[in-house]
Amino acid sequence: MRCNIDARGKAVRLRVGIAVGLVGLIPLLLWSLGVLRLEWVVAVAMALVIGGGFMIFEDWAGWCVVRALGIRTRV
Repeated sequence: MRCNIDARGKAVRLRVGIAVGLVGLIPLLLWSLGVLRLEWVVAVAMALVIGGGFMIFEDWAGWCVVRALGIRTRV
């Protein structure tokens, strides 16, 4: 994996990754407390947490999967 994003792209991925991960943690917390009882919400929340974690990994590695596929991004 070669570095394919600059410092600005890494900062954006870190911020968005943290935000997406936190958005996913809120329904997981509500489900664990028994407030939410819908299993599909848990699946979506887990996908958000995993996606946010992957975005944080992209920041750490300096590598973006979308750019590696040849798709041009603005950042």
